[in-house]
Amino acid sequence: MQLILTHENADFDAVAAQLAAHKLYPEGTPLLPRRVNRNVQQFLTLYWDALPFMRPEDWKRRRVDEILLVDTHSMSSVRGMVRSPRVHVIDHHETQTTYDNWTYQVGLVGATTTLLTEMLQAAGRGLSAEEATLLLLGVYEDTGSLTYDTTTARDVRAASWLLEQGAQLAVVRQFMNIPLTPEQWALYERLQTAVNWIEIGGHSLILTAVAAPDGFEDEISSVVHRLREALLPTGLLVLVQLGNDVQLVARSAHDNVDVSVIARALGGGGHRRAAAAIVIGEELAAVEARTRELLPQAVKPMATVAEIMSYGVKTLPPAMAVAEAEELMQRFGYEGYPVVDPARGRLAGLLTRRAVDRAMSHKLAQMPVSRIMKAGDFTVRPSDSIERVQKLMLDEGWGQIPVIADDNGDETASGRPIGIVTRTDLLKFLFKSSPETADSDLRPLLNQSLPPAMWDMVLAIGQTAAALRMPLYFVGGLVRDLLLGKTAVDLDMVVEGDAIQLVKNLQSRFGGKVHTHDRFGTGKWFLSPEVWQAVGDEEVKGRMGEGVKRPPSPPHPLTPSPAHPLPDTIDFVTARSEFYTEPSALPQVTRGSIKLDLHRRDFTINTLAVRLDGAHLGELLDFYNGRRDLERGLIRVLHSLSFVDDPTRILRAIRLEQRLNFRIETRTMELMAEALPMLDRVTGDRIRHEIELALREAAPIKVMERLAERGVMAQIHPALHWTPAMAAAFARVPDLVASPIWAAERPSRWRSFLYFAQWVVGLPAAERRTALARLRVRKATREDVTAVARCLKRLAALPANPRPSQVEKALRPFQPRVLLTAQIALGNGSGSDQIALYYRELRGVKTAVTGDDLRGMGLKPGPQYAVILDQLLAARLDGQISSEEEERRLLNTIIDIEQH
Repeated sequence: MQLILTHENADFDAVAAQLAAHKLYPEGTPLLPRRVNRNVQQFLTLYWDALPFMRPEDWKRRRVDEILLVDTHSMSSVRGMVRSPRVHVIDHHETQTTYDNWTYQVGLVGATTTLLTEMLQAAGRGLSAEEATLLLLGVYEDTGSLTYDTTTARDVRAASWLLEQGAQLAVVRQFMNIPLTPEQWALYERLQTAVNWIEIGGHSLILTAVAAPDGFEDEISSVVHRLREALLPTGLLVLVQLGNDVQLVARSAHDNVDVSVIARALGGGGHRRAAAAIVIGEELAAVEARTRELLPQAVKPMATVAEIMSYGVKTLPPAMAVAEAEELMQRFGYEGYPVVDPARGRLAGLLTRRAVDRAMSHKLAQMPVSRIMKAGDFTVRPSDSIERVQKLMLDEGWGQIPVIADDNGDETASGRPIGIVTRTDLLKFLFKSSPETADSDLRPLLNQSLPPAMWDMVLAIGQTAAALRMPLYFVGGLVRDLLLGKTAVDLDMVVEGDAIQLVKNLQSRFGGKVHTHDRFGTGKWFLSPEVWQAVGDEEVKGRMGEGVKRPPSPPHPLTPSPAHPLPDTIDFVTARSEFYTEPSALPQVTRGSIKLDLHRRDFTINTLAVRLDGAHLGELLDFYNGRRDLERGLIRVLHSLSFVDDPTRILRAIRLEQRLNFRIETRTMELMAEALPMLDRVTGDRIRHEIELALREAAPIKVMERLAERGVMAQIHPALHWTPAMAAAFARVPDLVASPIWAAERPSRWRSFLYFAQWVVGLPAAERRTALARLRVRKATREDVTAVARCLKRLAALPANPRPSQVEKALRPFQPRVLLTAQIALGNGSGSDQIALYYRELRGVKTAVTGDDLRGMGLKPGPQYAVILDQLLAARLDGQISSEEEERRLLNTIIDIEQH
């Protein structure tokens, strides 16, 4: 027999889930728990005849070998249950404890009823109005009428379907707001009187503990709900002594407060936003003390300004003219600038774009910005909470709040801004969805993904950057590939500060050579084996306890391998911003913050960054929803002028789309199509570079097909196109490159040329010349492409069954890479066989007679030498002669004929 069970003190979600499970598994009996919440009991009393539930007191002992457990992972004992029944769990709460003989169906939605509603829809099951109303109560109660942060789009869709099935909102309102009983009001007043506010990690929590009034038998959760609504704490923990036991009911309003941690420690369960426990046989004071000790484990520190601010803020002096400020705003796209008094080094006010625009419209271009700025010195510090900066924006009406350095107890610390928080930063943080907030610590992924020696190098560089107070990051494609499970090869890093100072500091600490470029603020660190050894030794020492504790990895001084080669260099780049003075031109670059550095990148999936310095190691920065697009498999530009600024991004979008098997987002595809004519303004060198990168992809055929399909090839040059024959030729490249015939030439070094030549060699000569000129193709490449065309023409001119000498003479002028390219173009057939025959056998055949022999016989040097030697070689190749003696007899015959 199968029973459908849920937890004690059942709420609407639990009981509604039982009903939905019975609709899906009619053979199962939904047995109510011994205790249900009062509002649930009232609903069941009113609608009992329309519902299939069995009361506990009506249960008669029967053999139970299968359990369907809903809205809980904990199972109560039932009379007749076999020792190890089959158990299937359906729940929206994750669990850390699983059993081997149990199966689990867990979905991260706001209510378990949502999961079962989706299953009902999929199975095509209908509901009565009473059943639909109970299920809607389950969804609404556990999602706060679809307002809790744990609510998902799936919950909303489930609620919509239940309304279509006839759920009555008037009934839902009635049972969602059952008034408290006098006994519950008495408990409420006791709890409110005993409230203790506790601040942990920037969060305001309430712990209140009382003994229940005499004779109290009502459920407590409704009282806790009223208390939470009245006091609005981030976390609420209620302890009530009930006889010899203590009941915990806990609620949280923030992801950083996980009340299930405390409930599990006290023997209960639940999830991070709602949990409960019953502690049997303990005094209230003892349970309260244990709860206080557990609180820090349940609370993550509140998010701070440091997590959302941009470093390296640009400021303006009060005397700057409005016109100059307008030019800066237009160039960099800023909506405002802090104004700093240079004499005092402190904030004087905030200049907004709106104020500048109004001043310019009134012809006040030369007015100093101090006359139009918002005066004030409203600032926050990196350690301040997000709530503080939000309040400041609301109270003062500033859309940007400058950030000054933490004073660390020094009230005289400088008030000069070191960064800024914008309204966009704040909104992005407040409204990011839970999938984007999850797993933002990539330290375990870095440790797992990077080869051990490279991980130690990252730790050493991050420690050095932290000592210099320079934020350090992995950015862009490297982070993208790590999140996709691909191995990192290069260790390019971006520095907020002075990359040259950092790389020189690393050189003095570990050795190696350094090349720097002052103009661009870049440094390249050349790594010898001695450098890797020095880094490895230091990290091993640190793991052995002689330094800062680091994430564990096997001790090693140096562990390169063919699978994980160590890079010879590491590039360090100072974070920078860029702006385009005109469409399609190369950008002008200036130093900037990491946020500005990421904003200049092409696609959202390339804007991810991981911080590497000190205590920040592993922090993921995602200002532009790059991780969301990565999870959805989308290529998306950051802004609508992205392809206008740099049309080569059109080619990069297609290349990434095919490499990652992603999809170009709809609006991005529209912007690509609109910007195609802008490719005419891009130099051939830059376009050719993008084509060459496409040809180095693992699947160049897919990239080229897509470039043609989207009109990119034709836009680059009208003659450029893509055909099935080209695709077939591309497909032959890997096999022929790997052929033993060509192994001695190491043909893999020609791979890009082999593909490129297959693309253009079939074009008519005149069109080929203009297309190659448009792409600014290098002279050597142009000559070899032309040679391939000549080679193919010569082969086509040979007779049907040519003699070996004819093949040799036709192919003798061509270098090996030209011959291989021609063989790829020909595919299977006589022409391909002739190239293979020539390269494998014929080209090695030589005459015994040389020019010196002819001179010794008294023949005057001249063109006749070549004619005679060709005749001798042809005779040897065609099998007419096979020895030196026969060759010399033939030579004498030829000379006799020449002389007569």
